[in-house]
Amino acid sequence: MSFFARLKEDLDAARSHDPAARGSFENFFAYSGLHAIWAHRLTHRLWQNPSLRFPARLISQLARFLTGIEIHPGATIGRRFFIDHGMGVVIGETAEIGEDVMIYHGVTLGGRSLAKVKRHPTIEDRVTIGAGAKVLGPIVIGRDSAVGANAV
Repeated sequence: MSFFARLKEDLDAARSHDPAARGSFENFFAYSGLHAIWAHRLTHRLWQNPSLRFPARLISQLARFLTGIEIHPGATIGRRFFIDHGMGVVIGETAEIGEDVMIYHGVTLGGRSLAKVKRHPTIEDRVTIGAGAKVLGPIVIGRDSAVGANAV
């Protein structure tokens, strides 16, 4: 799938997951969650090339400043990912997110160690993570499940 087809798919996912979405035009310009995901899709591509990791980090920091959402360029994110009301979302470097995942504001997919190993969660397909939830460490959240708001 091309880069731009993936962006269109993200836009369609936002429209299908948010009943307040008024249309693709508004979503394209006004949804910070989409902007953060799109920036990540670019920075993740750059991150794959070790000589481009510094520019990837700079772009990711700019996206964080503009959106209030921090996604490390090393995180792996699947298709049709949607962040609703995204302020305060943090997704760490070794996090893995499957397809059709939806998360709300204040969610942290964080690590519990400083070791240079897999230290962030794996979120499988079709998972919803409620507002304020903290999913920490190299655990797996199984497909078709939900994590409640403010869960730790």
